[in-house]
Formats: sequence, C-alpha cells, structure tokens
Amino acid sequence: MQRSDWPTTEWQAGDPAVLNIDAEKLAELDPIIKASYSNIKGIVVVRNGYLVYESYFHGYEPKDRHHVASVTKSILSALIGIAIEERFIKNVDQKVLDFFPDYAPNHTDTQKQAISIRHLLTMTAPYPFEDWHEPLDKMCMQSDWVTYTLDMLGQKGEIGAFKYSTAGAHLLSAILTRSTGKSAREFANEHLFKPIGIEEIPDHDMKAFGFEDLFGNDVRGWVKDPDNNSTGGWGLTLTPRDMARIGLLYLNRGCWDNHQIIPEAWIDESTAMNPNQYGYLWWLREEDGVFSYAALGDGGNVICCIPEKNLVVAIASAFMPNSRDRWTLIKEHISGAVI
Repeated sequence: MQRSDWPTTEWQAGDPAVLNIDAEKLAELDPIIKASYSNIKGIVVVRNGYLVYESYFHGYEPKDRHHVASVTKSILSALIGIAIEERFIKNVDQKVLDFFPDYAPNHTDTQKQAISIRHLLTMTAPYPFEDWHEPLDKMCMQSDWVTYTLDMLGQKGEIGAFKYSTAGAHLLSAILTRSTGKSAREFANEHLFKPIGIEEIPDHDMKAFGFEDLFGNDVRGWVKDPDNNSTGGWGLTLTPRDMARIGLLYLNRGCWDNHQIIPEAWIDESTAMNPNQYGYLWWLREEDGVFSYAALGDGGNVICCIPEKNLVVAIASAFMPNSRDRWTLIKEHISGAVI
C-alpha cells in the first residue's frame, strides 16, 4: 500500500462507494449487532486502509481500551518476529530451555529439551492437560508462573500435535524478556506500538492475582505475573482502532509508512496455511476460496484480515460464555459487502 496518509495519528474515513463497499449492507450492521451480538463493545472496519465503518455500544467510545484476551497472543507473535530480526533471539528453532539456564530439568527428559520457540508459536508442544482443558487458574495461583509452566512443558503427548496453551504463550513473553531485558509491554511500546500510532500502553499495577485482577473489567494497560513478565496469553488492552492498525500492518506485510516494522518473511510464515489451520499464534481459515487469518480472543475479540479483499475487521467484546462466533457476522455482513 503506497500512500501519504497512513493512520499513524488519525484514521481517514473512506466513502464506501469509492471503496467498492455496499453502504446499505454496512448500515444493517448496527441492528444485527444489537440483536445477536449483544456483548460487542466496539467494531471498526477498514478497507484499502480507510475507515469505512465504526460503531460503539454500551456507552463505549473510540478512545476506550478493552481487554482483548487471547488477541494478546498474536501481538506476542509479532514481538518475537521483531526480536529475531533485531538479533535478540537467534531463530524460531532455538530451544526454549536455552533462555532459562537457571532451570534444571531432569536430564532424562529429552522431550522437554527438544522443544523450541517454533513449537510454542504453533501450539505443538505437549502438556499434561486434556485438549482445551488447560488449568489456567492453577498457573495464576503460583508465585512463579514460568517455573510452573516449564515443569508442565513436554509432559505426555508428543511434540508436533496441536494443543492450545495459554501458559505456552506466557513462556514466549518470558523468553522475550530474558533475551531483550524488557517486558513484552516495554518492547511492544518501543518496537511495535509507537511506530504505528498506538498510544503507549501503561504499566498495570497488580495489587493481587485473583480472577478480577487478571481478567476483570478493571484490567488496564497490560497485566503481568508476580515476576513482572507481561502476560503472554491475555491481558493486553487496546482500542478497536489500535486493533485495526495491527491488522493493517499485517495486511501490508509488516510495512508501515515505508518502514518495515515486522519482517515480511515473518508475516508470511505466521500466516502460511497448514493442516492445523494455526500459524504463529494466528488462526487461519480458507472458505469458498477466500483466505483469511485472525487474532481471536475469548468473548469474541477479533482482528480479522482478509488479504484478497484488503479488509480488516476489529471487534472488541465483553467476556461472556459461549458468545456467538464472529465469523458469521464478518463473512455475511462485512466481507459480503465488498462488491
């Protein structure tokens, strides 16, 4: 995308007609969201880099930040790519235990020793819990989340099988800090957020580590563990416009206003389709011949990128169990509005 008005400071609104979007179809979004997606707090749609639709609900406004849950994982993926480019980390095949020399695994535990950054990024490291039944509350009760996760890592199962783990993403945050000397929050502010116009994410003062402190409505900035590691799997707060900036950066293969923020090759690797339909902490989808990739967070927090349509959809949502899948909304009412 070659242009002079990158949304580093302000988004430019685009005329849907000029951008080949059916404005009438977009106008149907508000009533549909109110009727069927009641926990959506804010939604931004960007086509060809221009804002074509933006709406807020439940009293929220454009500058309000929202806890985006597991969307945090996809941001962490970007940070690992930047850290490799900056030579803080050698490559994705560097072993996880390289970064924790003070951790002493059982010397017979060869599987743990073989696990690499790539396995954490692709969710292909083994853990002892059942699929989709990770005991996250247990990790949050520990005084040392990293040691707890390292103890779990490599137990049961085999390397290479997909198993979704939030604790594994937290290890990536600790690896980033071990290799750069900065928390993921500090590193992101400097190397990712500031260059694309996202206001500095403040430090969130953790007074306790209960459910409300870690996941509740009062989460601000970026949550951290008792050792000051930014949470790797959740805990970041962003505005929907900020989320859309991340999506636009990815659509433009890591380049922003003639500056390469994330390496092109990293974006390509992160979003390359595979049998697990999961890249480097990004969900992948191919439907009706149209490819998309998305950062997805609990409750329906989404950054969805559809390269073929040069489309980004960013949705911030409140936590609620069994919230409706956002894909139907995106596919039928947003992607379907592109003429």
